[in-house]
Amino acid sequence: MTALSIAQRDNGEGSRTHLYETIANDLRETGYSINVGALPQDLAKSLWQYVQAMSNQAFDPAGIGREQDHMLNHFVRSDEICWITGETEPCRQWLQWSTDLQAYLNRRLLLGLFSFESHFAHYAPGDFYKKHMDAFKGQANRMLSLVVYLNPGWRPDDGGELVLYTGEEGDASIRVTPGFGTVVAFLSEEFPHEVLPAARDRYSIAGWFRVNTSHSGRVDPPR
Repeated sequence: MTALSIAQRDNGEGSRTHLYETIANDLRETGYSINVGALPQDLAKSLWQYVQAMSNQAFDPAGIGREQDHMLNHFVRSDEICWITGETEPCRQWLQWSTDLQAYLNRRLLLGLFSFESHFAHYAPGDFYKKHMDAFKGQANRMLSLVVYLNPGWRPDDGGELVLYTGEEGDASIRVTPGFGTVVAFLSEEFPHEVLPAARDRYSIAGWFRVNTSHSGRVDPPR
């Protein structure tokens, strides 16, 4: 039975545990996990309603890099984002779901995930994010990337797919339709990916589980 069918049958603790287990098994076997419509329905609906009610002013143009290297680059990406801080009930529920996933993966896979950061992302029609990495080998920081899609009624011809490049040689890839409640997780240092332009507004949550890279004289910031 798939994660989707169980989520449709049981939107409670059973579906949550099954999805966490599916993600853990997939990460162990392939390094990535794609689960169509698998986010608990109540949580997905709550997050979708929240993002639909958000003001346009809540979003900022997305940049690349972090800290002193952060900059806007509309040649690379053209989306806009709003960081999730947990100040509202839907966001608290999302952060709790992510915290539970973090604990589960640490217990099953011994990943040493230390913290989590995430934001809402809005891609207007035509927006994109060109091929990139979420983390680079040897710079232990972001270890696991997580994406959840909040787009009811998304059709194949709406575009906006996530392209996950899975081949060590060439451009072997998987295209993921950003349908409602789909959950994608992948090892941040292993998989280049991009977001293709869409024909309609596209909403998602992007998040990253991080390891602790703090050391004497420097505290690793949350983002």
